[in-house]
Amino acid sequence: MPRLLVDAQLPPALARWITAQGHEAQHVSDIGLVDAADTAIWQHALASAAVVLTKDEDFALRAQLSGSGPPIVWIRYGNMRKTELLRRFAMVWPDVVNALARGETLIEIA
Repeated sequence: MPRLLVDAQLPPALARWITAQGHEAQHVSDIGLVDAADTAIWQHALASAAVVLTKDEDFALRAQLSGSGPPIVWIRYGNMRKTELLRRFAMVWPDVVNALARGETLIEIA
């Protein structure tokens, strides 16, 4: 399983939850990229072989056009409390892990 990089629109608690599941995950705030442009996050993910977890549609569109970028997990949930986000994410996490293992590069969670 590749490392995961959680984007700024998602809480750091999601990265902690993923780590608790036995996977390597960081939030952009952990590495000084919380205010970084999408391009900087994209480049960091490429350089560190990380999967980007994001609510930002721009990453999904860029992934579709690029063909050579980092894998993207595009989370399309509306705004909700952190506990509800983590509850929902826990339900789909096995599917995300399986999709990444199959080599999928754009995984949409709605």
